[in-house]
Amino acid sequence: MDTRVELGGLILKNPVMSASGTFGYGLEFSLYGDLQELGAIVVKGLSLKPRAGNPVPRIVETPCGMLNAIGLQNIGAERFLRDKLPLLPWDRTPVVVNLYAQSVQEFGQLAGLLGREPGVAALEVNISCPNVRHGGFQFGQDPAAAAAVTREVKKNSGSRPVIVKLSPNVTDVRTIAKAVQDAGADMLSLINTLGGMAVDVHSRKPRLAGITGGLSGPAIKPVALKMVYQVCRVVDIPVIGLGGICTVDDVLEFILVGAHAVQVGTANFMRPDLIFDLIRDLPEAMSRTGIVSLDEIRGALETSSDRMDPLEKMQNIR
Repeated sequence: MDTRVELGGLILKNPVMSASGTFGYGLEFSLYGDLQELGAIVVKGLSLKPRAGNPVPRIVETPCGMLNAIGLQNIGAERFLRDKLPLLPWDRTPVVVNLYAQSVQEFGQLAGLLGREPGVAALEVNISCPNVRHGGFQFGQDPAAAAAVTREVKKNSGSRPVIVKLSPNVTDVRTIAKAVQDAGADMLSLINTLGGMAVDVHSRKPRLAGITGGLSGPAIKPVALKMVYQVCRVVDIPVIGLGGICTVDDVLEFILVGAHAVQVGTANFMRPDLIFDLIRDLPEAMSRTGIVSLDEIRGALETSSDRMDPLEKMQNIR
């Protein structure tokens, strides 16, 4: 079975990548499997300066999912390049670095710093960050702001492919997807977490210190599948799907709706060895379902016009 994937100039052994924020700096999971088996290693979000993150409690289990408000705690880009990246198998498995910043200019600085490192294969841009210079709204909620970040990162990233990670907390994710594609994004990844909260009826307090957080896990998979399907139909660049992936069938479902690759996130908290099992199980699952190459099923979901998304029907009529 051919599990290889060509992804915006990167050649992956298989379509299974780790998801930023759930896999540490990659090294932590080397106890549970061979990092060289992964399609790509996506490390946690990096900022220009170290961040302490939010106060605890900042992770809460929910039915079929998890709420987190970590606050993008990280050691900073320079320390990552010095202490972590040299220990990763970057010459055998692509290492993708996730970027966190609070202004367009900071995104450009990060891209310039990380984009010239030989061990960094690609940059993933987290546009779910708050734009502190313009009232704290997320870059990913406004097409113009998302496009501005994308252009700045592309301008400073050198030859590194740029992945833009889309937020689901928008009216229509397709509008944002098209805006960042037009601004030069090489790939898209979606979805990031959905906004949510949990409360304790006994203490009458929020269960997260920050009150609200991001919902991930199997609970959001139907939303993720829908959005990946919608975006794949309106853009011409590769899409990486994520959101609730726990089984090898989940992997194939995302490819069926159009994704080139997937990222595994919250499942890493449940079973740190799961991502390695998915990779080993993929060829057998392909054989079981009569798939020789992933290219043959990508975007091959069988639909009919009478089942078309209502918004898409209206656009077709116009």
